[in-house]
Amino acid sequence: MVLNENYIKLNMFSKKLYSAQTKGKMSDSIIQNWTPQAIECYELKQNCKNCSISKGCYSFVCQMPKVINHLLKTIGEPKG
Repeated sequence: MVLNENYIKLNMFSKKLYSAQTKGKMSDSIIQNWTPQAIECYELKQNCKNCSISKGCYSFVCQMPKVINHLLKTIGEPKG
């Protein structure tokens, strides 16, 4: 489907265009505990092709792999 391909190309362009304005520092609020999105990312083994965020139309580069690595180092695997 042409529309879908154009959407994907636009979405990929947007991800390259915009990045976090935090100079590489993660927000304290997302590295304190396992959020539902972090658990989803962990369970998907950080495979962005299957992630619900990657299927949305967001204008940012996902930082979740960095969050997952930090959470694993500081508090361990998610419970439950």
